[in-house]
Amino acid sequence: MTDGLRHVPVLLQLAIRMLHVRRGGVVVDATLGSAGHASEIARQLGREGKLIGFDRDPDAMALASERLNALREELGSEMPQVVLHDVEFSRMAEVLGGEKVDGLLADFGVSSMQFDQAHRGFSFQAEGHLDMRMNPRQGVTAEQVVNQTGEKELADLIYEFGEERRSRRIARAIVRSRPVTSTGQLARIVAGAAGAMNQERIHPATRTFQALRIYVNSELSEIDALLAVAPKVVKPGGRLVAISFHSLEDRRVKDALREGARQGFWEVLTRKPLTAEAEETDRNPRARSAKLRAAERAAENGESGTDNREQVSESGS
Repeated sequence: MTDGLRHVPVLLQLAIRMLHVRRGGVVVDATLGSAGHASEIARQLGREGKLIGFDRDPDAMALASERLNALREELGSEMPQVVLHDVEFSRMAEVLGGEKVDGLLADFGVSSMQFDQAHRGFSFQAEGHLDMRMNPRQGVTAEQVVNQTGEKELADLIYEFGEERRSRRIARAIVRSRPVTSTGQLARIVAGAAGAMNQERIHPATRTFQALRIYVNSELSEIDALLAVAPKVVKPGGRLVAISFHSLEDRRVKDALREGARQGFWEVLTRKPLTAEAEETDRNPRARSAKLRAAERAAENGESGTDNREQVSESGS
């Protein structure tokens, strides 16, 4: 089994429970990755069910296909129908063509598989090319951004997408150090410019790398687009479950669900975001920053749907 297939999905059991997956249902995994969540969803859907997966990363799609093929051999006739789409999840409504689903799962951010591949440029833990594209077949690279963007615009994007207060001096240092071509070089430049902050527990370059990755992949606009179409694709009584890893993501989910509830689209099931228990964070450190929010699609204009409501208010699983 390849390394990508060993990655542990975050908040797996909590996500499955909040999705309320039922045998014979139709569920979308909008962020397929290496199919960790999708594999468990498939087990519960059974042969009458349908699993639809989206991922714009061709490496992730290959790993997901491998894992789901292995699951098919295990489950045999109990394997649900599986349909995979290697496109952005913002195109979901277009791709589904009017099909409604019982569940929609979105696990935002970068997978540990992407972080672990040095040549993808997502992490400064190993020397790699400054790429950062989730779909390496399209769009600008992080190298192009750091070498071709004006100093003020660069500072603004580091501040906006990285919530980095030291963005101006970081941008100035990057511009003065051009050309910047590798993850290690960029991390050293940022660390030198940023300096250490009191009680800072993360590497000084973490927020800058986050900002560049979000910018390169238009991550926040993708999330906004998904949240906008979700009420159109989820059936009344169906569930939306979203897992976020930083405040920019979580804030969007919270605001969209709150506004959807005000308009009568959603009934919010999580008054506060749900987080991992200590046992999971010990086993999988990436789970420490994960926050899960869930909502149920409300019936409107005479629509009917199964009432699966399960109000959850605790802050852990």
